[in-house]
Amino acid sequence: MRAIWKGAIAFGLVNVPVKVYSATEDHDISLHQVHNADGGRIRYQRRCEVCSEVIDYSDIEKAYEEDGRTVILTKDELKSIPAENSHEIEVVQFVPSEQLEPMMFEKSYYLEPDSKSPKAYVLLRRALEDTDRVAIVQFALREKTRLGALRIKDDVLVLQSLLWPDEVREANFPALDTSIKISPQEREMSAALVESMAADFDPESFTDDYQVQLRTLIEAKLEQGESLDTEATFGVEAGEGGKGEVIDLMEALKRSLDKKRGGGAAAAAGDSDGEEEEEVPAKPARRDSGSRASSAAKSAESATTKSGTARSTTAKTTASKSTASKSTASKPAATKTSGTKAAASKTTAAKAAGTKSTGTKTSAEKTTASKPAASKARKPA
Repeated sequence: MRAIWKGAIAFGLVNVPVKVYSATEDHDISLHQVHNADGGRIRYQRRCEVCSEVIDYSDIEKAYEEDGRTVILTKDELKSIPAENSHEIEVVQFVPSEQLEPMMFEKSYYLEPDSKSPKAYVLLRRALEDTDRVAIVQFALREKTRLGALRIKDDVLVLQSLLWPDEVREANFPALDTSIKISPQEREMSAALVESMAADFDPESFTDDYQVQLRTLIEAKLEQGESLDTEATFGVEAGEGGKGEVIDLMEALKRSLDKKRGGGAAAAAGDSDGEEEEEVPAKPARRDSGSRASSAAKSAESATTKSGTARSTTAKTTASKSTASKSTASKPAATKTSGTKAAASKTTAAKAAGTKSTGTKTSAEKTTASKPAASKARKPA
């Protein structure tokens, strides 16, 4: 690491020389702008509005404009400001850490001892450890006077720059002023969801998904060129993602808990569905058979062709009537929709198909067992 600033911590009359290093770094993939027609790099020029000439950075000064008047401030004039020349980190207070608002934290810096003997550095660190407090400091860095917090991390003093109070915006949202009623059940379920997701924070377990996927996209683009298929690369359609407002809050909480608990409630729901299927065995039979009317017609035609006699036809008709009578007694809904023998035959055919898919005996089989003459005249479809 390269030190960005050198100075000293003023701890009362104790002077602690330190070097300042940026504690964080940006690992985002750097992209630049190009012309989409020919891939030419887009570069910005510092062009003067008065003479239209491109100006070198060394010829640029800073200025302030107010009421149509412009005040130019040269580099030497800015360096003459006393605070800019200060290389002192002045400790002004020691406060409990819980009194610091995390929203005020801006950037973190490591402080390294910058003397042959780091005794003063260790003394300040021990004082912070023993008192369990954070040192509030003021310092100047990069043309700005800053407020900071001095704390300890892994035996190293860390300086965290803070935003000034007027730099933190006030949150004023009228929607939060309305009266919202939260039921006890919603609070209990939300608390249960929090407990199901409770864990110790481990930063190493998280990844920057966007940067990983951006790297994947770049590598695929280098390999495939303009023939790149983003759906094949990522497994999903480009830009796919759903956003919706939760309408039923309790249902959303319940599903979230079921998901976190391993789908226990979903398994219970599956068992109840299985029980319903056992009570109504005719449902899968209707899916397996094509057309109930067509199946019944084929059965009647087959029985008529094989019998060839009036007696067989009479026996088939008698069996059909008997079956229709039993079907009428057990299923009154079917009676309402069918009042003819052909409709009764359809019901018998559907029940026979259901018997094959479930492996149980139906009323049609019982009729066949008790009347062998009817069985000879008509074979099951």
